[in-house]
Amino acid sequence: MDLVLLCVFLPLVTVAWGQYGDYNYDYGGNDGWVNVYRQGFNFQCPHGQVIVAIRSTFSKKEGSDRLWNYACMATPQSLGEPTECWWEEINRAGMQWYQTCSNNGLVAGFQSQYFPSVLDREWQFYCCRYSRRCQYSCRFPSDWVGEPFI
Repeated sequence: MDLVLLCVFLPLVTVAWGQYGDYNYDYGGNDGWVNVYRQGFNFQCPHGQVIVAIRSTFSKKEGSDRLWNYACMATPQSLGEPTECWWEEINRAGMQWYQTCSNNGLVAGFQSQYFPSVLDREWQFYCCRYSRRCQYSCRFPSDWVGEPFI
């Protein structure tokens, strides 16, 4: 019976590990956070890198706010170098929003400010455009680990 269970569950574990594998993202060389509760912050990846992972923890006690941390990774050489970077428009606190980078830009940073009156944050995306880019529906090559926000 144990052998049968092993034969059934081993392939499932292998598939799950492959889908959600341990990428070991580098969150800036430490396990700290980029902000403290109820404070603003600004985070930008180093030149030529984009956001590939986001980590946060929520605290209702701390004004229904979150601590944030981000992992960056170099873009594939096939994209070339960043040609321009800019801050997108601010998404106001307390409002529903959906954000992407304009002009097929890739997210390379964030800045945020907390507003206690609405227990929410406003956000602004830092986007970069690359010299060789796709025209629409951008996706990274399958051999590139992680997928940035686009």
